[in-house]
Amino acid sequence: DIHMDAGGLDFSCVTCHVGEGHEWAGSRYQMTVNDKVGTGKPGMPREVASCESCHGSKPHDIVSITGNKLNSHTSKVACETCHIPAIAKGGVATEVEWDWRTMGKLKDGEGFKLKEYTQGDGKHRATYKSIKGDFKYTENLEPVYAWFDGVMHYTTIDTKFDPAIGPVDINSFSGSADDPDSRIYPFKRMKTFQPYDKGNNTLVYMELWGDTDSALWGNYDFAKSIKAGMEKFNLPYSGEWGFVETHSYWPINHMVAPKESALACNECHSGEGRLKHIDGVYMPATGKNRWLDIIGLLIILGTLAGVLGHAAIRGIATKRRRS
Repeated sequence: DIHMDAGGLDFSCVTCHVGEGHEWAGSRYQMTVNDKVGTGKPGMPREVASCESCHGSKPHDIVSITGNKLNSHTSKVACETCHIPAIAKGGVATEVEWDWRTMGKLKDGEGFKLKEYTQGDGKHRATYKSIKGDFKYTENLEPVYAWFDGVMHYTTIDTKFDPAIGPVDINSFSGSADDPDSRIYPFKRMKTFQPYDKGNNTLVYMELWGDTDSALWGNYDFAKSIKAGMEKFNLPYSGEWGFVETHSYWPINHMVAPKESALACNECHSGEGRLKHIDGVYMPATGKNRWLDIIGLLIILGTLAGVLGHAAIRGIATKRRRS
């Protein structure tokens, strides 16, 4: 992140996350997508810690056409969307998949781990652990984009779901193009295959460790572990368990790139651009509305023709006066 890089601004956490009494600006659970009352100065008291807290809602050069056009995006597009084009940079990978289904493999009766992924900085990462299953990683990951108003919703132990309709969101978010407080925001999406109660269609608690016959990390028995975990918290359990695919979403706020590495216009404004799945707003050159694209192009060509025609007429008139 250009803010925290020793070769950049060398910020510490509390430069942005200002607070006292263990109450810090900027919360993963109570997010503010756009700060309307930011101080504009790093280190000053504030309730939130967004880009706008320091940079304001018009951070680009207002005396240039490009700067003004970029500033017109900030009412719909979060700063992070353009200025964090990728995460897991600098040779450090991020985990993108965790599969509990393969947990419990043994070698000579003992648990083991494999480190078969080597990330860019040369460090080896665990791709399998007997107590947890398989892991997958990636680097320079392009985010997932969606409308976001700062409100996260969480699937809890008593939340019922239908696994037949697709992956279950462990956490989800709200936001829409019609909401003035929503912005197009970048997320990391994590995929997991984990146990659930097939009879009640809920997630489950598991007893993971301890000197008991039901501790998963000692006996590798999901049935015993789930039964013990649910009984410990006096929760209903059907006795029938299985695996369900789940997704979790992580709003991306850090790993801001230098401004020279921000997204170029054509990375979004194209038919296969990054925002091709975003709805509720017209984006030129994406092909979502062919007639609007044609009308816009005709207006541009007409304006150009008018300017050139006017210049030609003035040139001819000037030449005639001189003759």
